[in-house]
Amino acid sequence: MSTILNIGMNHQTAPVELRECLAGDPMNSKKALNRMRSSNSIKEAFFLSTCNRVEALVVTDDKDRALDTVISLMAGLGNLPREIFSDHLYSYEDMEAVRHVFRVASSLDSMVVGEPQILGQIKSAYVEATREKTSGVIINRLMHRAFHVAKRVRTETGISEAAVSISYAAVELAKKIFHELRGKKVLLIGAGEMAELAGRHFMNNGVTTMTVANRTFERAVEVSQQFDGTPVSLEEIPLQLLEVDIVLSSTASPEVVITRDMVKGCLRKRRNRPLFFIDIAVPRDIDPKVNDLENVYLYDIDDLRGITESNLAQRQLEAAKAERIVEEEVVKFEKWLKTLAVVPTLVALREKAEAIVQSELSRSNALISSLNPTQREAVLRLSRSIVEKILNDPILFLKGKAGRSTLPTYLDITRKLFRLDDNGQKE
Repeated sequence: MSTILNIGMNHQTAPVELRECLAGDPMNSKKALNRMRSSNSIKEAFFLSTCNRVEALVVTDDKDRALDTVISLMAGLGNLPREIFSDHLYSYEDMEAVRHVFRVASSLDSMVVGEPQILGQIKSAYVEATREKTSGVIINRLMHRAFHVAKRVRTETGISEAAVSISYAAVELAKKIFHELRGKKVLLIGAGEMAELAGRHFMNNGVTTMTVANRTFERAVEVSQQFDGTPVSLEEIPLQLLEVDIVLSSTASPEVVITRDMVKGCLRKRRNRPLFFIDIAVPRDIDPKVNDLENVYLYDIDDLRGITESNLAQRQLEAAKAERIVEEEVVKFEKWLKTLAVVPTLVALREKAEAIVQSELSRSNALISSLNPTQREAVLRLSRSIVEKILNDPILFLKGKAGRSTLPTYLDITRKLFRLDDNGQKE
């Protein structure tokens, strides 16, 4: 029987400087899927890459070779020595892997428990796997069940209500730094969902002066209008650094957006006013060396972990309910997985029954040909209905034996009773 493997790293096992090595190239997911598809040891594959995790999910008949293949390709994508990289990986097998996928989709394994973005990221990764034709029966079923589990967790628990988003955590950090945000000037770099959410939180906490910089100026205009702010281009960032108090950056740029020299060049004109950077991008947008400059303070996404501990008691209570839902669904998936051993026999049984129906109808063609189309369809439907009823009990019996040690014996008896392996020769 095939093995399900999940190999990856996340915010708990790897620092941001390691995670960003794999998140830097938006083509990495496609490269990974293509590499896994070409591997003889991997039958199905799925690849997820976000700012807080990189994971490969594979179905294999040779788990050791598959594991080796995945670790090698991840090290290659990150241009990292394998031995350094592998120290930060986790690996789950079969039902543990299924449980992990369900927990990730339900945001129980996120830096911010209950945040909604991860489900959308998983759905996008699954679409890419189907597009690249690397998913199959097991991963297709697993992904759809993961979406179902996430929906149950969202509707049956209050975990999303207790969530604190990364954007919210960034604003909470700014409040701790300044105590009061009223009157502060904020520059948002990037106009994606994270930056937009942060902008709303800033406005709700008293910020009235908001500037939005983005690679696409039209998008900067669109987002800034929501906050009655000012849109600027990325080229105008050095000028903006002279005026603002807080910079929150969240772009998808593979390169640094703000360099040390850029910041150093504006400090004298700022006359010792502190400048705070909050970098929630992976790869990071802001050169870590800016933190060495006087009156400049930089926080990255890993620094937000402590902030997200607010509402912890409520989230833990809701998370306990969510974990119970996950366990229920793991049991259901395991039961389905065990029925796969029965499928070839059931398919052969139905195919033989259909062949008999067609053969008998062909022999009776002289009688049937005199019937009108409606009557012929009624005869065909009746024939198939009789066959289905006869086969129903054997099929239910075999499905009920799925996962039991006696299953191979019953499958063998069924194939002999119905002569499913008969090559046309009588014993």
